[in-house]
Amino acid sequence: MEIAFATVSLKLPSIPVYGGGVGQARRRSCSGHRNRPRLTVVNSLSSNTAAIPIMVNSCSGKMGKAVIKAADSAGLQILPFSFGSEEESGHVVEVCGKEIQIHGPKEREGILTSVLSDHPNLIVVDYTVPSAVNGNAELYCKVGVPFVMGTTGGDRNQLYKTVEDSKVYAVISPQMGKQVVAFLAAMEIMAEQFPGAFSGYSMQVMESHQAGKLDISGTAKAVISCFQKLGVSFDVEQAKMIRDPRQQIEMVGVPEEHLSGHAFHMYHLTSPDETVTLEFQHNVCGRSIYAEGTVDAVIFLAKKIQMKADKRIYNMIDVLKEGNMR
Repeated sequence: MEIAFATVSLKLPSIPVYGGGVGQARRRSCSGHRNRPRLTVVNSLSSNTAAIPIMVNSCSGKMGKAVIKAADSAGLQILPFSFGSEEESGHVVEVCGKEIQIHGPKEREGILTSVLSDHPNLIVVDYTVPSAVNGNAELYCKVGVPFVMGTTGGDRNQLYKTVEDSKVYAVISPQMGKQVVAFLAAMEIMAEQFPGAFSGYSMQVMESHQAGKLDISGTAKAVISCFQKLGVSFDVEQAKMIRDPRQQIEMVGVPEEHLSGHAFHMYHLTSPDETVTLEFQHNVCGRSIYAEGTVDAVIFLAKKIQMKADKRIYNMIDVLKEGNMR
């Protein structure tokens, strides 16, 4: 007997290529739609706040560009400044018809201090590289600027200590996809309330990501941890990481146009007598799910600041609980 259970599919369209027509009198928005209604973020306590100024670091990267696109559609104010590598310093990147100046490591503190002075409601978005996580967080905390960080890696314990000690507003989450976060939350609730429910079950885990992702997914680690609490004997090292494009197309079923940006996960469980199988799956194409979640996190953080809520580290569970997402 085979029981299929709890299959969750998140198959999203790819992020549209930024269309032309930027120089036309009636310019298309970054999303390619004319006269598309724009969300105006208005604070219930201060109705004259028309937009949230954001600075997206690593704006030349794929996630940086995706966040700018989502933020532009949401009506946020995208500032023409960004941090990048020493090699990128001085370059100008055009995203969504906006020219953004990239500043190298040596200029960071002076630029950030100046931008915050001109835009007191500034929120920084960080999608840089793992090696920059701790240094960037230290800078944001030193200057006192709120930030949303989706960058993975770095010394996470030190990251949280730095932010907690400095008392700045921050949303930190290695997974910004709202629906995937909700799935993870449901898994954690199940693990807490039904410990040992899957005792004796064996498990196979397959996760497929773009070839450039060398480590195993943090989301996969979290799901595996939940199943371990549920009684499954499984080590993270047993997970099968698919990075070969041909296997991704033929074996996993990844659309060819999303080979450079996807997250396909499958967790297959089998009962000790092999009469029951259960499968949990979530497939994500493109980066829009993470970019949209990041914009929600920015709006959430802006509201917390305006309400003078506690200065602390928030996560995407907090964002989900708040509701009122777009």
